[in-house]
Amino acid sequence: MKYLLIAMFLVSCASSQKYPSSIKEAVSNPLRSEDFKKRDQYRHPEETLNFVGIRPDMTVVEIWPSGGWYTEILAPYLHEKGTYIIADPTSDPRGYTTRRTEWLAKHKDIGSKVKMAKFLPPDELTVAPAGTVDVVLTFRNVHNWLPTANQELAFKAFYNALKPGGILGVVEHRAPKVGFDPKSGYVAQDEVIRLAKKAGFTLVDSSEINANPKDTKDHPEGVWTLPPALRLKEKDQAKYMAIGESDRMTLKFRKP
Repeated sequence: MKYLLIAMFLVSCASSQKYPSSIKEAVSNPLRSEDFKKRDQYRHPEETLNFVGIRPDMTVVEIWPSGGWYTEILAPYLHEKGTYIIADPTSDPRGYTTRRTEWLAKHKDIGSKVKMAKFLPPDELTVAPAGTVDVVLTFRNVHNWLPTANQELAFKAFYNALKPGGILGVVEHRAPKVGFDPKSGYVAQDEVIRLAKKAGFTLVDSSEINANPKDTKDHPEGVWTLPPALRLKEKDQAKYMAIGESDRMTLKFRKP
């Protein structure tokens, strides 16, 4: 009898587990990694996701989540009523996804509902069936899809996946107006807007949520000179930590 009561208690606890019902709760979720939380001061997740308009009943695709910084927020938030889809490259030789995969495996109740898709311009472009997605999110990825032809294919894929009225949210390292190296990791804001409009999107709004006026954008190793990469390691580390993470555009587009 005692063991039966214990089993019933454990089942009751599992079935009554509370998942975040607001972005604020999702950001403060105790399942999030502490070192990820330390970057909230630079990435402003609550403000960014509210700006895009994420709701818990939406189908959301995140493009190339890498280590899963936003996965730890979005997967629990969308667990009960929504759908969270991860769109990854076809391979991951540098092990960028390892941490995220381990986190999802550790939290099996959450991980079991996460869907996977392949996305690698120009070869793998179908992130979801056409017209089935409420929101596509891409954080600091546009620079990865050089040349421009691949960037254009990426935005077209986002457009195809979204429902009419669906939203594309883009955060990207913002290049200076003139004189920047395309291989620096920075992208001109006007260029991102051009790519989206060419794919058929309408610009709804832009925000300075993730702006950083301290970022001079002329670093020896491009954007990777700054945290969290700190590619120069100890050299001038205090200087780059004082700057913080990169200056970023935050853009919201809609599919008509």
